[in-house]
Amino acid sequence: MYELEELFKVSDKIVSLEKGTFLFHEGQPAKEMYILLSGKAHVFKMNAEGKELYLRLCKKNDIVGELTLFTVDPRYLFNVRMIESGKVAAINIEALERVLFNNGRLAAEFMKWMNDHIRKTITKFRDLVLNGKKGALYSTLIRLSNSYGVQNSGGIMIDVALTNQDLANFCGTARESVSRMLGELRNEGIISISRKKITIHDLQYLRTEIDCENCPTEFCNID
Repeated sequence: MYELEELFKVSDKIVSLEKGTFLFHEGQPAKEMYILLSGKAHVFKMNAEGKELYLRLCKKNDIVGELTLFTVDPRYLFNVRMIESGKVAAINIEALERVLFNNGRLAAEFMKWMNDHIRKTITKFRDLVLNGKKGALYSTLIRLSNSYGVQNSGGIMIDVALTNQDLANFCGTARESVSRMLGELRNEGIISISRKKITIHDLQYLRTEIDCENCPTEFCNID
């Protein structure tokens, strides 16, 4: 990808991070943007009681911290925590802003990427707000299948280990509610779960239940 190649040229250091390490915290002064080179990370918000709402599950080549560009006194809007050990490329925000001012092609590509990212975020919140608890879970499963799904003889396996609490954090609801809804889906043969990995046997059922608009996968994902 052209834009990633150009961004890597701006990067001035590679950082290794262990599982559980925070890349940055919400409200912290923002000096760098990051590209994941390996590992996985959760992007999330936390309320005053410590409840977490997962917004993204990031993997290799995903960018985090980008929403601080071209702002006065930039501060990170979210928390980012590694859920697998990995490496990130750090890019100084001021240096990146100078590059974008002088590289029209990169600036245009970056604006397009930002626009796509905003559209994805809007559709995620739409699903959470308008479709209720069941719709939030079904939408999350569909998005996870688009980002991490592996087709096999039984259906689509989401190739990332997920606890019921993880799914509850993505849906903004209680773990008990998610556990009950997953149990219902298992009993109906819609999904199966083995070693914390979910296989979706009837994706169309989930889509029909939430009146899925069949958005392009570049918008309907969890990255």
